Amino acid sequence: MNKPVNIDQLEVGFDIPAAIGMDASEIQTPALVLDLDALERNIKKMGDYAEAHGMRHRVHGKMHKSVDVARLQVELGGACGVCCQKVSEAEVFARGGIKDVLVSNQVRDPAKIDRLARLPKLGARTICCVDDIDNVADLSEATERHGTQIECLVEIDCGAGRCGVTTTADVIAIAKAIDAAPGLKFAGIQAYQGAMQHMDLYEDRKAKIDIAVAQVKDAVDGLKAKGLDCDIVGGGGTGSYYFESTSGVYNELQCGSYAFMDADYGRILDKDGNRIDRGEWENAFFILTSVMSHAKADKAIVDAGLKAQSVDSGLPVIFGRTDVEYVKCSDEHGVVADPGGVLKVNDKLHLVPGHCDPTANVHDWYVGVRGGKVETLWPVSARGKAF
Repeated sequence: MNKPVNIDQLEVGFDIPAAIGMDASEIQTPALVLDLDALERNIKKMGDYAEAHGMRHRVHGKMHKSVDVARLQVELGGACGVCCQKVSEAEVFARGGIKDVLVSNQVRDPAKIDRLARLPKLGARTICCVDDIDNVADLSEATERHGTQIECLVEIDCGAGRCGVTTTADVIAIAKAIDAAPGLKFAGIQAYQGAMQHMDLYEDRKAKIDIAVAQVKDAVDGLKAKGLDCDIVGGGGTGSYYFESTSGVYNELQCGSYAFMDADYGRILDKDGNRIDRGEWENAFFILTSVMSHAKADKAIVDAGLKAQSVDSGLPVIFGRTDVEYVKCSDEHGVVADPGGVLKVNDKLHLVPGHCDPTANVHDWYVGVRGGKVETLWPVSARGKAF
């Protein structure tokens, strides 16, 4: 089991970026800061939406990699469990008390299969994805050896172009093999259309998901004709959940970024042409950074560079300000254009990173802030769990 951390024994500025009760202005930077009020509103809003549409919501643990955030999503948002992408990541959530864990990925390495087969012994419903009939025997053998059960979803490639099969015939063949295999249970279909989540226009995203829905419906109908029912037909992301939830086919959403939001997702438009970070969801996730130099009159240098964030989806945006702009970064420095010379050394800025998932993965702690005070510190529990 993970050993509990006694925060009182940790040193601010060396082990942790802040202490509970501290003023937010005293947080050591760069640090991940969560606006707890905004986070809770996002979680509650998605939970209410899922319930109103008769959908389960399985939150995506790879986004935040935090047992504490996942617990909040279960308790406040009614989430049924979590998705993970790696076995070690799934183990963190299972050890942390999450009782329903899906590895929404393929597990092929024998050592990883062995660990996956032991996961139910931690008290968690354990599910994984399969897209190759040859994988079935290996999963079955491991569960038989450990006296456990793994539930399996057949993954459909419905447009992402990564893992998954593309024909109903292949779905049925793999599902039948799972159903017949000792220690395994056929649980349904995984059909996440990841390639369209960040398309700017609502109409463009809808056109892509319409194709996916037709593909998934054909597979579900084909399985039913063979006497195989789907407990889970899963998919849906922050850019598409309203399509899957009204499709009449999907029954489980797997949204992640809605809880935090990032600059890349914030740019996409809803059905009315508004950015989704202007009302649909709130920014709750920030890199707090400090001005460390202003030797050049028109630019400030901050302490959040490449090692504090991921820029695969673009540079961060400075939250709540239009007079300054984050324009460049290197390992330890960020360059902020400051044409009016309004910033001073030690001023703090809230950055909305381009991509929240990999940004979270380079930090050890979340600092939860409410009313200008540090209310909580949460470890990034599954940081580095990439195997």
